[in-house]
Amino acid sequence: MCAFISHFRGLNYQIMKFRNFKMVSYVVYGRGSFNQLDEILALQRKGDAPMIFLVDHFFEGKALPNRIPLRGMDKIIYADVTHEPKTKQVDALALALKEEFGTVSGIIGIGGGSTMDLAKAVSLMMTNPGSSADYQGWDLVQQAGVYKVGIPTLSGTGAEVSRTTVLTGPVRKLGMNSDFTTFDQIVLDPELIKYAPTNQRFYTGMDCYIHCIESLQGTYLNEFSKSYGDKALQLCRDVFLGNKQWTEEHDEKLMMASYAGGMSIAYSQVGVAHAVSYGLSYLLGTKHGIGNCIVMNHIEEYYPEGVAEFKRMVAENNIDIPQGICSGLSEEEFEKMINVSIGMKPLWENALGKDWEQIMTREKLRALYEKL
Repeated sequence: MCAFISHFRGLNYQIMKFRNFKMVSYVVYGRGSFNQLDEILALQRKGDAPMIFLVDHFFEGKALPNRIPLRGMDKIIYADVTHEPKTKQVDALALALKEEFGTVSGIIGIGGGSTMDLAKAVSLMMTNPGSSADYQGWDLVQQAGVYKVGIPTLSGTGAEVSRTTVLTGPVRKLGMNSDFTTFDQIVLDPELIKYAPTNQRFYTGMDCYIHCIESLQGTYLNEFSKSYGDKALQLCRDVFLGNKQWTEEHDEKLMMASYAGGMSIAYSQVGVAHAVSYGLSYLLGTKHGIGNCIVMNHIEEYYPEGVAEFKRMVAENNIDIPQGICSGLSEEEFEKMINVSIGMKPLWENALGKDWEQIMTREKLRALYEKL
């Protein structure tokens, strides 16, 4: 009997080595599902504490905000996401809400990946002390945030299912990666994507395509991530190859590609394009989707088939990828980008293996940045 128990405990120890990750608690999908938001939020209201709607400033003065079900002291805040979220922006929003209301029933992010990242971060900083910069890293957040909902109006980042909220802080661009970061509820309404400008739709969709390429060729690959990644990749191909006229079906496929792609990297990792683009975002403020496209254009060495297909998508959709954005940078500026990029260790290990530091030297990374 003792031998059996000892064996069982040993087996249990082995099982605990597998990652037990947090998923979104509730998901509603369908064209027009945004109209159920009032019903969904009613179950989460805490007395008079308001719901706060962080809405991409793109929608200010447009029709969508008029559909938001405001009750009592609920408030719409238009989030300026001209640049990707910064820790100081998160801290200022959380502090202002605490001073005005004390507490809130929930934070609802409506917009692209940056708006949803902002909503997740503000939710966490309503209950955790200090600055959001203190929590940039893995599993540093200690307390659950207030109730939070993600409603994407762009599809591709996978932010709706991600356990991270990517922020630019004083010294790094890095997410608040934790089980507490995941949304409690997401509303996936393909009807909302119709507002997206063509170029922005492409750049965001390519974020999904690129992180699927990175996940499916990474050293962290497993059948869980492969199953979702394969499906997301096929949906991206359906949407962006073939010179098809854009239809409602494309919006639906892209929304599900984003969801599946986000699930794929939840149990694996991204790779070279993302690691390099973090440096661009930190130094130059390059938006995430565009930054990934800029890098993807130059990394045939790591993803030859993926880069070739990516370039076909660019050509078929008549998209211009910016060139020469690193020309004229100083030595100090290159060093800052390299430091940020090199700091993304899990991404490099997934892309190149445990000996990645011998493969991606600072000199080689500098040469890659000079091409961009």
